[in-house]
Amino acid sequence: MGNQLFGYRRENGKVGIRNHVIILPVDDISNAACEAVARQIQGTMALPHAYGRLQYGPDLDLHFRTMIGIGSNPNVAAVVVIGIEENWSKLIADGIAETGKPVSYFSIEGNGDLEIIRQASWKAKEYVQWASELQKEPIELSDLTVSIKCGESDTTTGLGSCPTVSQAVDRLVDAGATVFFGETSELTGGEHLIYNRMATDELKDKFMGIYENYVGEIESKGVDLLGSQPTQGNIAGGLSTIEEKALGNIAKTGTKEVIGVLDPAEKPLNGNGLYFMDTSSAAAECITLMAAGGAVLHLFPTGQGNIIGNPIEPVVKITANPVTAATMSEHIDVDVQGLLSRTITIEEAGDQLMDVIARTVNGRLTCAEALGHREFVMTKLYRSA
Repeated sequence: MGNQLFGYRRENGKVGIRNHVIILPVDDISNAACEAVARQIQGTMALPHAYGRLQYGPDLDLHFRTMIGIGSNPNVAAVVVIGIEENWSKLIADGIAETGKPVSYFSIEGNGDLEIIRQASWKAKEYVQWASELQKEPIELSDLTVSIKCGESDTTTGLGSCPTVSQAVDRLVDAGATVFFGETSELTGGEHLIYNRMATDELKDKFMGIYENYVGEIESKGVDLLGSQPTQGNIAGGLSTIEEKALGNIAKTGTKEVIGVLDPAEKPLNGNGLYFMDTSSAAAECITLMAAGGAVLHLFPTGQGNIIGNPIEPVVKITANPVTAATMSEHIDVDVQGLLSRTITIEEAGDQLMDVIARTVNGRLTCAEALGHREFVMTKLYRSA
């Protein structure tokens, strides 16, 4: 990939490839005010979600970590936080402020929607005009944090699109970038392959603890996951067992050692390299958690045609399925069906993907962005108090 890359270097030195001003609701009942501000001030974006009330313990910790992580993502230039109560709004704004980026918070209680919409709109206007003058500067691949996840997988995923992403993962890691993978449930039957790639015994123990906790939780419910894992779409696509699905999933993670094991939405601290993040296999939840961890670009191999996007992290979709490439072409950024007809090599498929990565970094809208897919889904661990 010979393209010169350009990105936004933020106050803390992290590099983003988009320049969003977001209106971030602390809780579900603040969504309406945030959406009203975003309608009023062009160039801003609200991120409505369903949670944030009466959560507690690790579930509340994850909520705060996700909110702060999304606001801190390098693709975000500035943030307006709105919540019903002041203390949680301030906590999230203070966490985002540690990055050095502009952030303000507002609380509806004692003011009402209309007054807070007025105040927040003035601040949002100030931020969006300030952000509009920020300039991209030359960056390197090593400045990027990229995440990966597959969806609507079938036999072509493990044969084509996942190995293509593997090419990109290895090249990115070799160039000094950071890459996240996850989908804890979809490692089942192949978890030993990831275990063996952990850089230290401590990481091996941490990874297996996370994986076994997942298995134990499922077994404690006395349920059969068939139809959920693999999904009905996976089964129709020829993946009859979770083990088959896991091997295709793992095929996209490349060959490099794993230097860190992250909790959901956790930022990496071990330096650049390949990290496992404990996430759901649900696409919108997974990508939201990885964006909260700091990923600025997502690579998404698909077989039968997942249409996922994310408001903060652009999603590049790759397929080797000729039917999907023909019938859902508006969703596919990289078509590598030539791998299955043997008209291109895996290295050439990797070249195609790296070219689209460079173009997306430099401003090309992904298919999901162009189509308005902004799936933002918080992960909730258990019921509210």
